[in-house]
Amino acid sequence: MNKNGLQLRTVNVIRYVTPLREGGSLPAIAEADDDFLYVLKFRGAGQGVKALISELIGGEIARLLGFRMPEIVFANLDEMFGMTEPDEEIQDLLKASTGLNLAMHYLSGAITFDSQVTTVDPKLASQIVWLDCLLTNVDRTARNTNMLIWHKELWLIDHGAALYFHHSWTNWEEQAKRPFVQIKDHVLLPQASELDSVDESFRAILTDDLINSIVSIIPDDWLLRDAPFETAGEHRQAYAKFLISRISVSEVFVKEAQNARISLI
Repeated sequence: MNKNGLQLRTVNVIRYVTPLREGGSLPAIAEADDDFLYVLKFRGAGQGVKALISELIGGEIARLLGFRMPEIVFANLDEMFGMTEPDEEIQDLLKASTGLNLAMHYLSGAITFDSQVTTVDPKLASQIVWLDCLLTNVDRTARNTNMLIWHKELWLIDHGAALYFHHSWTNWEEQAKRPFVQIKDHVLLPQASELDSVDESFRAILTDDLINSIVSIIPDDWLLRDAPFETAGEHRQAYAKFLISRISVSEVFVKEAQNARISLI
C-alpha cells in the first residue's frame, strides 16, 4: 500500500465470456474468481501495456475527482487459460496476455450516452472537459463518447486513448505544457461553461502527493516494456512529472477549451 492508501484489487480470470469487438484493443467480457463480470483489457492487444497504463491513470484520477467510474482491478490471466479457446485470433491474444491485465466492472444493462437524448448540466460537462484536457484524451467525441448511462446516472469509461504522448515520449516535458487542441471535438464542450471554477476546485484536489500515489499503482512489469527509461521508478516518475507539470499550467488548456467553445456557440 502506498502513502495515500490507494490500491487496486487483483482478481483471477476464470472464464472468457464474449469479445467486445469495439476499437482496436479487443476487450472482452470475462468472469473472475470473485463471481463478478468484468470488461477485460489485454496487455497483448495492439497498444499493449501503454493503453492499460492510460486506463489506470485516467480512471483513478477520474474516481478521485468524484466521477462515477466502474471499479478498476488487476486481472491475472493464467498461461493455460487460452488453451481451449477455439478462435485462433482470441487464443493468440490470450496467450500474449498471460500475467497481469486490467479490468473494469461490467455495468450490465448500461446504454451508450447520446448527447441528443441526455442533457448534461454545465458543471458536470465542464468537469469532464477539464479532465480530458488534463489527460489529453482524444476519445470522448460525438462519434465515440466513452460514457454510459447506468441506473439513470452518467458513468465514464475507457481512458485507454489518453496520455498519447507516451507512445513515443518525444519532447514529453514540453507536451505537458501545451494546450489540447483536440478538445474542439469533445462531445460535451458546448455545455462546458464553468471551466474557470472547475479549474480552481480540481487543482486543489490533485496535489502532487495524490498524483504520485496514483502512478505508484502501475506495476513495474508494465513500466519496463518498450520505454526510454532505465528503471521502472524513472518511468513512473516521468508520468507523475508530466501530470504535475500539466496541472500547474492548467490555465493553458482551459483557455484553449474556452476559445474552442466560443467558436462552436
